[in-house]
Amino acid sequence: MLETWMNAVIMGLVEGLTEFLPISSTGHLLLMNDLLGFKGPEGNVFEIVIQFGAILAVVAVYFLRLWKVVMDAPKSPEARRFIFAVLLAFLPAMVIGFFAHDFIKAVLFNPYVIAVSFIVGGFAILWIEKKAPAPAVVDIEHMPLKTALYIGFAQCLAMIPGVSRSGATIMGSLLLKVERKVAAEFSFFLAIPTMAAATAYDLYKNIDHLTADDGTTIAIGFVIAFLSALVVVKTFVGFVGKHGFAPFAWYRIAAGIVALIALTLT
Repeated sequence: MLETWMNAVIMGLVEGLTEFLPISSTGHLLLMNDLLGFKGPEGNVFEIVIQFGAILAVVAVYFLRLWKVVMDAPKSPEARRFIFAVLLAFLPAMVIGFFAHDFIKAVLFNPYVIAVSFIVGGFAILWIEKKAPAPAVVDIEHMPLKTALYIGFAQCLAMIPGVSRSGATIMGSLLLKVERKVAAEFSFFLAIPTMAAATAYDLYKNIDHLTADDGTTIAIGFVIAFLSALVVVKTFVGFVGKHGFAPFAWYRIAAGIVALIALTLT
């Protein structure tokens, strides 16, 4: 049991450090599963629930801003636009995820898909960094709802493990003329309903298979993911402002190549 808990700590760290970077937390978790030989609860519940732990880091860091939006919503058109934009962007993932959930987990959750997605996603980021149009959307409160919906469809690409939810939404935002910092923050906020829904749905689907030991393991990974994600959320926007997304793209390409070589040799 101690080994399982230590693996849960490692997995929580990996989740927290990768959830908001455009390098795919799900891909890293599944590859780390194979590396550690970690056997979590059925149905990838562990991986999904600890992702929600990381998402709560956004709520903690941006709590005052989120609280102000909620309180101002009855009287402020800008606050309502903020809420509508996030909910509208969430809609495609909710609908497609509901109908494609079982297919995605049965067919796409394998290491070869992840490795290839790492590489393809890395080259896509490099291309978008060069070709993205000049930004026209400079705050979420005035984001066109059509833009928010298109970002939501971009997020659906992350249902393929290895694509990266944050990477898909941020890169989609840049192509839709959203300013870099706003793109990153909108990706953070969009993660809240997306991962809350994914967590609730996976727990509902697998609740009968979970044991008390599973609950402890999940709780450990959840807390570690939350704490490590706090660091990333606080530093990511500043890092991207200075260095752009290219470092993450090259990391993805290198990691994907290494993973393919390792898979071929084993």
